[in-house]
Amino acid sequence: MSKKILIIEDEKILAGMYRDKFTQAGFKVSLAFDSKEGLALAKEEKPDLIVLDILLPKENGVTFLSWLRKEPEISSIPVVAFSNYDDPETKKQAAKLGVKDYLIKTSYTPSEIVAKVKQLLVDER
Repeated sequence: MSKKILIIEDEKILAGMYRDKFTQAGFKVSLAFDSKEGLALAKEEKPDLIVLDILLPKENGVTFLSWLRKEPEISSIPVVAFSNYDDPETKKQAAKLGVKDYLIKTSYTPSEIVAKVKQLLVDER
């Protein structure tokens, strides 16, 4: 059975590119473009992992994480943050809220991000 990934990314071109990369790697992929949509999809689809952009319109990724952790039925879903926002305070907040990794987009190719997510899902078992 293929694993389900939820990507929360407001840049539609990037979101589509990552969806295609994860789909090619055998994942089922859902896309959300902001925190509220992401939370609704997480509740509905209960993905195996969430790939979360930190800089989102309205409520940012850290706010999304705090919402997620308050929802008992989805609070344990692993989250990988990926962003170009390399702020130590934000990274610390994300870590406190349980992100499995905080990847800087420009430091990884899309294929490397897919490989990291695959590895995290193996480690989660």
